[in-house]
Amino acid sequence: MSECETPPTDVAPAGGETPRCGFVAVVGAPNAGKSTLVNALVGTKVSIVSPKVQTTRFRVLGIALVGAAQVILADTPGIFQPRKRLERAMVAAAWTGAADAEHVCLVVDAQRGLDDDTRAIIAQLKEAGRQVVLVLNKIDLIRRDKLLSLTADLHAEGLFSAVFMVSALTGDGVGDLLTHLAGLVAPGPWMFPEDQVSDLPQRLLAAEITREKAFLALYQELPYSLHVESERWQEREDGSARIDQVIYVERDSQKAIVLGKGGRQIKAIGAAARAELEELLERRIHLFLHVKVREDWSEKRDSYSEIGLDYDV
Repeated sequence: MSECETPPTDVAPAGGETPRCGFVAVVGAPNAGKSTLVNALVGTKVSIVSPKVQTTRFRVLGIALVGAAQVILADTPGIFQPRKRLERAMVAAAWTGAADAEHVCLVVDAQRGLDDDTRAIIAQLKEAGRQVVLVLNKIDLIRRDKLLSLTADLHAEGLFSAVFMVSALTGDGVGDLLTHLAGLVAPGPWMFPEDQVSDLPQRLLAAEITREKAFLALYQELPYSLHVESERWQEREDGSARIDQVIYVERDSQKAIVLGKGGRQIKAIGAAARAELEELLERRIHLFLHVKVREDWSEKRDSYSEIGLDYDV
């Protein structure tokens, strides 16, 4: 069953307005700012963000409300020319997210411009016959004359039904984009309760937050292959939760990097992850991190099942 075929929850907006609901896939090249944009549109963090290319590994739904409209945003992995198995699975997940959605937003890094990855995405969207909303992101980092020239070049592709210039980081232009997307979705019952902002289970959210903190701390030192799993989640009587997580790396040398001298690095990662989890979950969290070596984890089938990626792509 695709996301668009999810049975309705019969949730309706207050005030008797006719509810509207629809899925919007957010696609683009790596590091175009898709996750930052989805977080800004939802109004809270639902996807992790780091300077490391391909931080987003699987589709995450963020749920935004605009009046009677529920806009379900599918944050997808960056689309590029994959070489490894994990990369192929991620790119396939991105295109599946686009195919399953009624509407598509193509996010382009305005500073980077029309690169080969973006050209390839445009070509495939054209072949699929999609109408696409163009979102030029990071406009705060580019001169206006260059921005207008890039807009003209992209508009000439004949693919885009609307163009928005935004800075997902500062929030500039994000409100106008959300209003437009809310106007696109069709009448129909909401798919999620009013207070739900994502479809990500808490165990997976916790693992993603820790992975983000590890990437932010180590992205200049640590290779791409780092994976986090929440092995145990124990609810406590005082309302807090104990979470035991394992950070998997592929070599002993990588384990030493994550641990740091005297264990200082992993303590810092854990403290940052714990602080954010407590803010997001609004309760006390006891977080315990362990580092294990699992050679070639990205080539093992069971590594893909937890995060919903297709091993056989």
